Amino acid sequence: MLTRDIQHYGEARTQARAYFCYLLSKNLPNNLPSISQKSVMDRLRKIMGDLQDCEGVYLLNEKGDQVTPTYLPDGTKTDTCINQSRASRAYYYRAMKEKRCTITDPYPSLITQDLTITASKPIFDGDGNIKYVACLDMPLEAVLKIAHPMPMQSLSGRFFRVGYAAFTLVLAMVALMLFIKGIGYFFTQGIDVHTIDIKSIFNATILLTLALAIFDLVKTLFEEEVLGRHSEDHHASDPHKTMVRFLGSIIIALSIEALMLVFKFAMTEPEKLINSVYIIGGVSMLLISLAIYIKFTGKRVEQ
Repeated sequence: MLTRDIQHYGEARTQARAYFCYLLSKNLPNNLPSISQKSVMDRLRKIMGDLQDCEGVYLLNEKGDQVTPTYLPDGTKTDTCINQSRASRAYYYRAMKEKRCTITDPYPSLITQDLTITASKPIFDGDGNIKYVACLDMPLEAVLKIAHPMPMQSLSGRFFRVGYAAFTLVLAMVALMLFIKGIGYFFTQGIDVHTIDIKSIFNATILLTLALAIFDLVKTLFEEEVLGRHSEDHHASDPHKTMVRFLGSIIIALSIEALMLVFKFAMTEPEKLINSVYIIGGVSMLLISLAIYIKFTGKRVEQ
């Protein structure tokens, strides 16, 4: 889960930086003849009050030393960090080097121990020199909600989420019924190998293969569309993995059916063998089409 969040943060970092830089630039005093710690911290605390999930705010001087307590959302403050050097922290030296607002990569928070990011902005005095660096800590999860909101959080997203949940439930029931029916074929055969009906075995195999294909489709739909968990892999063979796996199972089921018809017609009605040949030809066309589809969609993803 943490790996996925970090990956999503990398994709949404530009939007996150734009949001926090706009927020800090709009609300913090800058390029004024007289800038005090109190005036900057009052504005920082106001920003913290407007942000629902902010972990804390604090102020560094131009040397990287923390000159104010860390103010927390509940109104308390932590004084133990005053005068501690933050010169080696990315939120300080990036702001000093770039002379503009910046955000860090995710790192473990000293307050909550969860992954957090820090948005920092240099505060200039009237002569254009950096006097302070204002810092604001936000948990990674909250940053992702702000910069890269999930479609499921919208009203339409919730509606489709419920719809997908209903469809996955029905498909799961279909897969269960196919599974029960397929198992039933085996139980009706008994344990005597001499009384086994080959046709029933083939039927059971087809039903179980279809049940597996539908169950795999249900699993993917539930994870991606209902829970919002998307695959972490982005290889060329993955763009439409669900459909590829589903069609692969269908091709296997049709191949088994064609094989069963070959045996059946060979023993009872040889003149109808051509029908099984037609099915084999259709399966071959599906297999070739699927291979072409995978090849071209894989190339498009690589580009």
